[in-house]
Amino acid sequence: MQVTEVRIRKVGQDGSKMKAVCSVTFDNVFVVHDIKVVEGERGLFVAMPSRRTPAGEFRDIAHPITSDARQTIQEAILKAYQEME
Repeated sequence: MQVTEVRIRKVGQDGSKMKAVCSVTFDNVFVVHDIKVVEGERGLFVAMPSRRTPAGEFRDIAHPITSDARQTIQEAILKAYQEME
């Protein structure tokens, strides 16, 4: 699996923890929208798209299965985010 495109849209005002919303294309054939770049206590991280359950919890609706896939996606998104600043 290769990340072939990352599109980033900055969001939020000063003080907002959510910094950007992304769309990531894999192998030029599959795209995942609404991946978020969030400022956490230990720096920026990537949050997968999620929905609120009837119980009020948020559950990911798309997510990587392996830690290697998560790392690949996060590195590509954070690199693209830092390049646009």
